[in-house]
Amino acid sequence: MSDSTDVQAVETETVESEVLETDTVDTEAVDTDTHTDTDDAAPKARPEREGSRHLVAEGDIAADYLEGLLDIADLDGDIDMDVEGDRAIVSIEGGDLKMLVGRGGEVLDALQELTRLAVLRETGERSRLMLDIDGFRAAKRVELTELGTSAAATARSTGEPVALKPMTPFERKVVHDAVAAAGLTSESEGVEPMRHVVVLPG
Repeated sequence: MSDSTDVQAVETETVESEVLETDTVDTEAVDTDTHTDTDDAAPKARPEREGSRHLVAEGDIAADYLEGLLDIADLDGDIDMDVEGDRAIVSIEGGDLKMLVGRGGEVLDALQELTRLAVLRETGERSRLMLDIDGFRAAKRVELTELGTSAAATARSTGEPVALKPMTPFERKVVHDAVAAAGLTSESEGVEPMRHVVVLPG
């Protein structure tokens, strides 16, 4: 193994260790709040003229980091960056990228945390950046919106709360939004990784 490969391996182990520490902090924050998921919490407000520039800078940092990872893995992919609301959105399309998504999006979630950590190292601030690969999150958003709408209809017709299966913070956020759009309320209950959404009848 070359010296360059050894350095990359050490850096990867260090990053993974820091991600585990970050995940522990996030989980503790989620467990103490039955209504708000950590990943969904609003960041501290920034002056409007600085907010957009800051998010664009986050996206640029993330794109550079992800381009390096694609080179190391010898994978092809086009990286796009956008700003949606109060977060940067970075997506990778093209090529054979299924291995970067993983079963149920587990690898994608890990890569998102690594990318957020890369942004943190450069800016000194926690990022809410969203990473999508091969359209996985976009398709999941459609599926979860339909699930949230259906669960709201069931709760309204039966007058009983509807508990859904455990989900990631991203998935819960999409369901919460769909339920709210249907005119009902919902909350998150339980402890990770079994934290789930409960749709309330009224």
